[in-house]
Amino acid sequence: MSTPVSPAPPRSRWTALGVIATGLLMTVLDGSIVTVAMPAIQQDLGFSPAGLSWVVNAYLIAFGSLLLLAGRLGDLIGRRRLFLAGTAVFTAASLLAGLADTPALLIAARFGQGVGSAMAAAVGLGILVDLFPEPAERAKAIAVFSFTGAAGASLGQVLGGVLTDTLDWHWIFFINLPIGVAALAVAVAVLPADRGLGLAAGADAIGALLVTSGLMLGIYTVVKVEEHGWTSARTLLTGAVAVLLLAAFAVRQATARRPLMPPRVLRSRTVTGANLVQMLMVAALFSFQIITALYLQKVLGYGAGETGLAMLPAALVIGAVSLGVSARLNTRFGERRVLLTGLALLIVLLGLLARVPVHASYVTDLLPAMLLAAGFGLALPALTTLGMSGAGPDDAGLASGLFNTTQQIGMAVGVAVLSTLAAGHTGHALAGGASPAEALTGGYRLAYTVGAGLMAAAFAVAYTLLREPRQTAQPQPEHQAVPATA
Repeated sequence: MSTPVSPAPPRSRWTALGVIATGLLMTVLDGSIVTVAMPAIQQDLGFSPAGLSWVVNAYLIAFGSLLLLAGRLGDLIGRRRLFLAGTAVFTAASLLAGLADTPALLIAARFGQGVGSAMAAAVGLGILVDLFPEPAERAKAIAVFSFTGAAGASLGQVLGGVLTDTLDWHWIFFINLPIGVAALAVAVAVLPADRGLGLAAGADAIGALLVTSGLMLGIYTVVKVEEHGWTSARTLLTGAVAVLLLAAFAVRQATARRPLMPPRVLRSRTVTGANLVQMLMVAALFSFQIITALYLQKVLGYGAGETGLAMLPAALVIGAVSLGVSARLNTRFGERRVLLTGLALLIVLLGLLARVPVHASYVTDLLPAMLLAAGFGLALPALTTLGMSGAGPDDAGLASGLFNTTQQIGMAVGVAVLSTLAAGHTGHALAGGASPAEALTGGYRLAYTVGAGLMAAAFAVAYTLLREPRQTAQPQPEHQAVPATA
C-alpha cells in the first residue's frame, strides 16, 4: 500500500501544497507562454511555418502521452520520488531550451520539458489527496490547486508578452530555472516520503507500451489535423492505429494479472463522468483562451503585452472565485451543483463571444466575457474533486494521471477542431470577397459557437452522469485519524 512514512505537520502540508502548485504553474505557464513568443522564435531560429508548430507539438505529445504511465509509476515507486525527478528533468530541459540556437535543439528541449512536466504533474493530485484527508481542508487545497491551473494560462500570456517585448524569447524558458531550483529545494524538505506499492504490483510492460504508444500516436494525429485535414489518408491511418493500440490496452488491462490501470478505477460513474466532462470543457475553452488572443491581435491590432493585459481580468476573477468561495460552496451545496453553475456561466461566456463584432469595444464587448470566466473558478475545483473521488491510497497517482490525460486530450481536440473550423470559414469568406478583418471575425465566431456547443454537451454529461449522492463527513475529534478518501 502506498502510504506516507510519517504524517506531515499541518504547516508543512500547506507548504507542500505550495510546492505542488508551483510545479503545476510551471507546467501550465510553459504551455501558454510559448504561444506569444512564436513569431520571435521563428524569426530568430529560421523555423519554417510547418516546423514552428513542433515547438508546441513536441511538448504536447510528450506531456499528454506519458501522464497516465507516470501517474501509475508514482503509485508503484513513490509519488514524491517521481515528482522530484520530473521537476529536475523539466528544469534541466528549460535551460536547454533557453540556450537553443537551432530548431532541432529547441524541439528536443521542448520534448524533454514535456517528459518532466508529465512526471511531476501526473502525481501532484495524488500527493494532495494523501496530504489532506479531511474533506474541508481537501476542498481548500483543491481550490488552490485548481486556481493555479486555471489562471496559469492567462498569466502565461501576460508574462510571455512582457518577457518577449522587454528582453527576448530565451527568457520565457530561463525564468523556469530559479523557480524549478527553489521548488526542488523546498520539496525535498516538506514532501512526505512514500514507499510505493513496488513495481511487482503493476509492472505491466506490455500495457505500458500499448497505452503510451496509443496516446502518443493519437495526440500526434490530432495536432496534425490542421495540416493534413480530417479525411486525409494519413489522418485516417494514424488515427485508426491509435484506436487499435488503445483498444488493445483496454483488453490487456481486463485480462492482465497485474494491470497497469486496474479496471476498478473506471467503475465509478462519477470518476468516468468527471473525466468526460473535463475533456469537453477543456476543448471548448480553447476557443476562449487562444481564439480570443488571436482576435485581439489579428482583428483589433493589440500587441503581445496588450493582449496579455486584456485577458488579465479573467485570471483575476478565476483566482477570486477559486480561492475565495469555491471550497465553501462545494461544502455547502455539493460539487455537482457548483459544477453545473460554473458550466452554465461558461456557456453564456462563449455565447457572448459568438456575437463579437469586427470593431469591438473592449469594455462593452469583451470585458463582460472576461468576468464570466469566474465560471471556470467554480467548475474546475468541483470537477477535480469529483475526478479524484474514486481514488484510494493505492490508486491516487493513477487517478491523477488519468485526470491530467483527459485534460490534454481535450486540449488537443479543441485545438484541432476549432482552429480548423475557424480557418476554413475564414478562407471561404475571403474567397467570397470579405475583408480580412471580417473573414477572421467570422471564423472566430464559428469557433466560439462550436465551443458553446461543446460546453453545453459537458453540462448535459454532468447533469446526467454525476448524480451520485455526495457523502458528508461526520465531525471527528481532533485526535482521531480521518480516512484518506475523497
